[in-house]
Amino acid sequence: MSGFAAITIVIPAYNYASTLARTVRSVMSQLGEDDELLIIDDGSTDNTPQVVEALEAEFPGRFRSLRKSNGGLASVRNLGIELARHDWLVFLDADDEMAPDSLSLIRAHLALNEQSRMVIGGHWSVDQEGRRRRHSPERLPDTPLLRVRAYLLDKTLSISNGACVMHRSIFQAGNYPERFRNAEDIPVFAQTLATYPVSLLPEPLAMIHKHSDSLRHDFVSSLAGGVGLVDEVFDRLPAALQELRAPFYQQRCLSLFRSAYLAGDFRAAKQFYCQAVSSDWKVLFKLSYSRKALRLWMGRPYG
Repeated sequence: MSGFAAITIVIPAYNYASTLARTVRSVMSQLGEDDELLIIDDGSTDNTPQVVEALEAEFPGRFRSLRKSNGGLASVRNLGIELARHDWLVFLDADDEMAPDSLSLIRAHLALNEQSRMVIGGHWSVDQEGRRRRHSPERLPDTPLLRVRAYLLDKTLSISNGACVMHRSIFQAGNYPERFRNAEDIPVFAQTLATYPVSLLPEPLAMIHKHSDSLRHDFVSSLAGGVGLVDEVFDRLPAALQELRAPFYQQRCLSLFRSAYLAGDFRAAKQFYCQAVSSDWKVLFKLSYSRKALRLWMGRPYG
């Protein structure tokens, strides 16, 4: 890489009219002349179109926007990849914010890390009361196997949209899978860690706002993909990393078990717990899960 790195920021917008303006202003305050902001409305049913129109009046000619029929977050990101004018992309959710000076920090980092194809940055986690907690990536394992393990299984390597920067070339291995309405970024992040040079930028690049979504809605989205996510992830990975498939399958079953349990779908919860135990009986010794399972089978899920 030589010279100035121009960046495309893609904001997928679906029914976040209440926060979209905040998100856009956090980008516009630092957007360079050669950078690009692209807002894609995924068929919102609230007043998102009116918010976009007001922002166009506030920032005339400063960003592009379009509206499409609802297809899910993966479809929006894939369209963003197709329409982006630049090779470096940031996908910023419409309820989050770009942290101050992020773009200048990214450009400085890319100038020093020319081989990198994904930059994993830090972020601020902001709760509903406005309290902030800083999260910074600390260490990148040395090998693709260890990197993917750290991300998928050990959870010692965290990647957040808005706080990472991706080069267009990484999507040659596969775009976001549009059949998933939840966790659609996991296959992309895993394939990138397995195949491409990655670098860490500890400074916060985004402020990620935590809010209380419906547990039932989250579970329905997860259930739509189910354990099929495992195949989607590992069909993209080389043979040397297939040893991680079985433990990830077990972890996915347990994650779905917990989501179903919290959403009150106890029949599905039992099914996923049985799948996890069938894959490895030692799951029974994971007490945080087995206690919930025991309460389910005793007919007393809430104690």
